[in-house]
Formats: sequence, structure tokens, C-alpha cells
Amino acid sequence: MITAEYYKYILDFKRPSGTSRGVLTTKETWFIHLKDGNKTGIGECGILRGLSVDDRTDYEDRLRWACSNIHVGLEVLLDALTEFPSIQFGLETAFKSLESELSSFVLFPSKFTSGKEYIPINGLIWMGDEAFMKAQIKEKIEAGFSCIKMKIGAINFETELNLLQSIRKEFSVSDIELRVDANGAFTPDSALEKLKRLSDWDLHSIEQPIKAGQASEMARLCEETPLGIALDEELIGVFETQDKQLLLDTIKPQYIILKPSLIGGFKGSDTWINLAEDRNIGWWITSALESNIGLNAIAQYTFTLKNNMPQGLGTGSLFTNNFDSPLRVKNGTLQYVTTEDWNYNL
Repeated sequence: MITAEYYKYILDFKRPSGTSRGVLTTKETWFIHLKDGNKTGIGECGILRGLSVDDRTDYEDRLRWACSNIHVGLEVLLDALTEFPSIQFGLETAFKSLESELSSFVLFPSKFTSGKEYIPINGLIWMGDEAFMKAQIKEKIEAGFSCIKMKIGAINFETELNLLQSIRKEFSVSDIELRVDANGAFTPDSALEKLKRLSDWDLHSIEQPIKAGQASEMARLCEETPLGIALDEELIGVFETQDKQLLLDTIKPQYIILKPSLIGGFKGSDTWINLAEDRNIGWWITSALESNIGLNAIAQYTFTLKNNMPQGLGTGSLFTNNFDSPLRVKNGTLQYVTTEDWNYNL
């Protein structure tokens, strides 16, 4: 018989990490442990306070309910937890982990988990002062990244443009793909003009130029934009398939970005991907500050999707108290190094 327990865990950032929504110093997460005889399963419920739709006062109550009712099975639990996507993701991962024939950490056996193939990823540039951002850009390029994603919207816009210009002076589009993420920092009135100025530096795309929930304004931007627009926060809290269809048909974005912890795990991501591909909308997967437990699950799932675009998979190196894992970043790719071991004890 399967039994379940949950645990809270606070991840500590090595350095305060800036976004347009503020500076992060810690990240709360929750783990689900399943047991069935001598087999164990581990899943992470990666909640982002202030962003996740399930950032609610009854979060722990629902987590406790899920563990108490684990016997009803995964599908019933997923249906009952539609409004708690991070718990859905944790449960999917924990059941995959429990069922694994290889180890608790090999959820989707593939050439990625056997160390034979890698996942191209973008190098993420966190917000900060100009010198800090410049240093990160230099470090990512030297580390072999061919795609860089820069968070914008927190410092002076002209300074951000100058940083992009400095990259383009040295590296052409064929050398480095540039993405930016505004996290909704622009106003609807100023957004188009800013997109035009950003497009001078041959950007691949911009994530969420204006705040989510302004469908008609976002639709106008997607129609008139000189560079690709990717929806991110816009997808959070859209639970029903018909509402997802309506959102995509109304806004008609160039891309969508899928964060399994925020949109209903693997099942929720699959739904969005199928709807996007039916409409010729591009997509990629992004992690959302999970520990290496959640990142491992997302990375293995992502590899199975065979999307050759650089994915937004964090490296696990942001935290002082993450769990040792075989995940390594090398030459702009995420790799699973089979000679390395997991060190997970909670």
C-alpha cells in the first residue's frame, strides 16, 4: 500500500536575485515522499509566492489532503487539484519516481539520463546594476552559451539597451541568440515603442512585455510587434482547455513558455503544447527556481519532447543548500553525468 508524507524546505540564494517583481533571498518549496514496500518516490511542489496561482492560505491543507488520500491514485488526485498546479507537478513526479525501474531519480529513461545526449539551454542574466549584469554576460559567453536570456525592466531602459548593444557589437545573431524577459514591466502605452527599440539589436523574443490579464492589449502587441512575443505569466491560472484555446486564439502569440510547476505539471504542459502546435505557435520549457529534484524531473520530461530550441532550465547553482545531483551545465547545455551521485536526504 502506498503511503505519503510531505515536508517544507527553504532554499537559500547564494546572492539576492533580482526580478522586476523584487529581490529574492529565499525560496520556499515542498517535497512529497511516497513509500510502497521498499520502494520510494520523491516529488517537489515548487511554489513561487506572489506568482503561483496556488499561493493560497489553504495550500498546506491541500497538500495534507493529497497525502492522506494518496490511495485514490494519481489521476483522481490530479483532477481534484486543478487549482493547485505545483502540487499536481509534485505528485506526478513522485509517482514517476516510485514507479521507476532504475532509480528514484530516473523518471524518463532516455539518452539524456544515460549521458549520451544533452539539452541546449539559455544562460540567464539576473537583474542588478550594470557592472553585475555585464559580468554575468561575459561569464555566460565564456562558458559556451549560444543563447542568452536577460531579465529587463528593473533598471534604466537605456542602460539595458546599451547592454544589448554591447553584446551585439561583439557577437552577431549567428553567434548568440538574445532573449529578454520583461516580467510584465512595460505599460501598454509604452510597450510597442520599447519593442521597436529592442528589435534594433536583433532579439529572438521578449517574454511577457506587459502584465498578464490584458488580453486585448497583448493581442495588439503580438499583431504589431517587430520581434517575437512569448507568453509566460499569461498562462498561469488558466485551468480549462477551452479557456486555454480562447487565450491563444485571442492573443495569437509567437511563443508560449511552459513552467510545469505553475501550469499543472507534465499533463498541463502537454495540453498547452498540443494547442500551441495546432496553431503554429512556438514553445519552450522553463524551470521556476525548483531545487535539483524538480529541475531533474523537468529536464528529463523536456528531453522527451524533442524540441531543439534552447530551453530555460535553471542550473541549480543559485542556492547554497541545494541537493547534489548529476545535473551539470557545460558548453551551454544541461547534462546528466552518470558518474555523479545524488545526495538527497530530507
